[in-house]
Parts: sequence; structure tokens; C-alpha cells
Amino acid sequence: MRKIAKLGFLTALALLASPAMALAEEAAAPDALQVANQAMFTTNNVWMMLSTALVFIMHMGFATLETGLSRSKNTVNILFKNTFIVLIGLLTYYAMGFNLMYPGTFNGYLGFAGFGLSLPENGLTDAYASAGYTYWTDFLFQGMFAATCATIVSGAVAERIKLKSFMVFATVFVALVYPIAGSWKWGKGWLDQRGFYDFAGSTLVHSVGGWGALVGAWMLGPRIGKYGKDGSVTPMPGSSMPLAVIGVLVLWLGWFGFNGGSVLSANAGATSLVLATTSLAAAAGGVTAILAYSFVSSKPDLSMALNGILAGLVGITAGADVVTVNEAVIIGGIAGPLVVGSVMFIDSKLKIDDPVGAVSVHLVCGVWGTLAAGIFGEGKSVGVQLLGIAAYGVFSMVCAGIIFYVIKLTMGLRVSEEEEREGLDFGEHGMHGYDLGVTGAHGVSETPAAGSARVAVASVPSVSGT
Repeated sequence: MRKIAKLGFLTALALLASPAMALAEEAAAPDALQVANQAMFTTNNVWMMLSTALVFIMHMGFATLETGLSRSKNTVNILFKNTFIVLIGLLTYYAMGFNLMYPGTFNGYLGFAGFGLSLPENGLTDAYASAGYTYWTDFLFQGMFAATCATIVSGAVAERIKLKSFMVFATVFVALVYPIAGSWKWGKGWLDQRGFYDFAGSTLVHSVGGWGALVGAWMLGPRIGKYGKDGSVTPMPGSSMPLAVIGVLVLWLGWFGFNGGSVLSANAGATSLVLATTSLAAAAGGVTAILAYSFVSSKPDLSMALNGILAGLVGITAGADVVTVNEAVIIGGIAGPLVVGSVMFIDSKLKIDDPVGAVSVHLVCGVWGTLAAGIFGEGKSVGVQLLGIAAYGVFSMVCAGIIFYVIKLTMGLRVSEEEEREGLDFGEHGMHGYDLGVTGAHGVSETPAAGSARVAVASVPSVSGT
């Protein structure tokens, strides 16, 4: 009886305790959920910061690629421009670009949320908590994209534009033109409302920069000796194909952040799909560019293979998240021959001197990639994609033309003939990119100093390139 009574007493206690235990579990549940949400938020934010770092690395890729495909006498000038773009890109995006691109409520065409950044405490608001990353991370990630757009122009105008003139152009272009154009889609503007689709910037970044590059290269005119009076084209080989290869491979690496970060979360399925489509398009572009050039020459051109890789990367960027891996191979596979034909047509037919093929890679393949998102993306409209391409083309060309024209009237665009022949390193910077002197017995360089820099630079042997 005692055992039964004891059992009944314990049962009663259990019954009495169960509501309390349930309440305790309910109280603990939100804490567990909060911990899980915080862990996911931290994971997403870390991925976005890592993607920001990868996009930052792309600027090293642009610098080495442009340096490798240009002549050695302009090395310092090219490196200076690429360094300056990162500096001014971030500062102008902080000062006004971010709030031009994401103004909040606006008429869909132009809006401005004010100068500077209104950073919330800890960079976190309810809106960003649901997004999965902080305000500060968002600013840095988007700021790297802004600088990338201006970098595209640098290669097309290389070896003959005045340094200060380019610095003014890059500042205005990245501060005003890029963010206003970006607001039309990524800022929920009028093109976004019509269903225009551009996942990571085939048009918003690459073709906007490509239109600026086309206008700049056309207004500057070709480098001295590039085209003969009889219409012949004189090759001007780059100085270092190893640097060009390093640049392209670094850019490919950076594209994992450029496209992968554009998922805006660390979602495993979405991110891994984007990385797969991105890499497959790049590989397909490189292979088909090699095949396409084999119809032009029996000797493979390394620079064409490199441009094919970049063409595939630019082409897949608009729809990397909405196409299958098979479709990614098709998109990149078409981009490869497209860039080969475009480089040859622009150079030999249009007589527009683009030392690194920036217009072909970023503009032509950016347009193709945007169309491809409409062709292969489920529920996407080719007509709306064409509308976006046309709108961005007109806006970017008009703005770039006005900026370049005002600079030409006030500061001048092009260096003197003497300076161009000597090299911009000597004329603009008074230094050279490579120490080619013989090291003496005591480890002291015997290279002639400043006054003889032009001799040292001019003696660099050219390496076959574009």
C-alpha cells in the first residue's frame, strides 16, 4: 500500500510539475530560436564580408591584366589609375553614391537620401536583420562594385589619356553615373518595376562601364602608329603575358565573390549553384574562344583565350542564379566566339583602339549576358531585357560623352605626342615601372636615375600579346 501511495504521490507531483515544465520549455524556446537566428545572421554576414574581400581582390586582377596587355613604358601610370579608382570609388560611394543608388522611396528615376552614411547602431536595423547582414557590410560590398565599373574604362583609354583628366572622369562617373543607373534596378527603380533582370551586373556594372570605355576610346583616338594611312593595323604587343594570365585568374577568383556574394546570403543551395554556373561559363568561354580563333590563325593566341574566360564570366553574371549548369555552358560558349569576333571587328573595321579589349569583354558580352538572362531565365522577358540594355546604353553614352567633352574643353584629354612616345611613366610620374639596371658588386643598382628613365623604359623588349 505504501508503494502504491508513494507512486500516486509521485504521479501527482509529476502532473502538477508538467505545466511548469511546459512553461519553462516555452520560455526557453525563444532563446534557442534567437541563438539559431543569430548564428545564421553571423554566417550570412561573414559570407558577405568574404565576398567583399574577393571583389576587392578583383582590382588587383584588373591592374595586372591591364599592365600585362599594355607596353612597359606605361606601367606606373596604369597601376596608379587602378589604385586611384579604388580610393575614389569608396569615398564617393560613402559621400553620395550609396544614397543615390538606394534612396528608398523615390520616383523610380532619380532619388537621393542625403550626403554621407546614416549608420544605425552596430550597423543593424530591422530591415537589415531580416536581410541577414549589416548596413556596414552592405555599403562595403556595393562600394566595391562601384569602383569596378570605373576600372573598366581605364583599360580602353590606356597609354594616351592624361592622368588628371582620367582622375576627374573616374570621380564623376563613379559618383553620379553608376549609382543613378544602378538605382533603376537594384534601388527598386523604374526598370525593376518593369521586370528587368540583372542578378550581379552584366549591364549595371559591365556594360555601363563598357559604354563609358567605348566613348572614351573613340574620343581619344588611337595610339600613335596603331593604324596606317592605308587602313592597316599595327600590332602593339603587351609587355607581360605572365601578368595578364595572373590578372585573369585573379579576376576569376574574385568573381566567386562578385556573383556568389550577390546571392546576399550564405544559402548553401543558391550560393553553390551560382559558383557552379559562374565557373562553367568561364571555362566554356575560354575553350570556345580558342576554337573560334583557330579559324583565324593556326597559332593559338593566349590573349584571346584570356578574353574568352572573361567573356564567359561577364556573360553569366546577369543570370547566374536563374539558369541551369547546362545553360551556363551555352551562355559562356557563345560569349567566347563573340568576344573574338568583337575584338577583331572593333580593331580592324571600326578602327577604335582598345588596348585590352575592354569594350568587347564588358560591353558586348555584358549585352549578351543580359539577353541570355531573358532567354533562359524562367519568367523573364527578352523585350524588357532589351529595354534595359537600350536605356542603360543611351544614359551611359550620353553621360560619358558629356564628361569627356567638358574635360577635353577645360583640361584636355590626351597627352602630347612626345609624352606618348616616351611613355606616360616618365611624362606623368617621372619614374618607371621596372628596374632594368645591372646590380653592382655592392648590391647597388646601376640603373640611370630620373633623367635617363626614358632610356631604361624604352629598352624593354615587347612580349607577344594583343
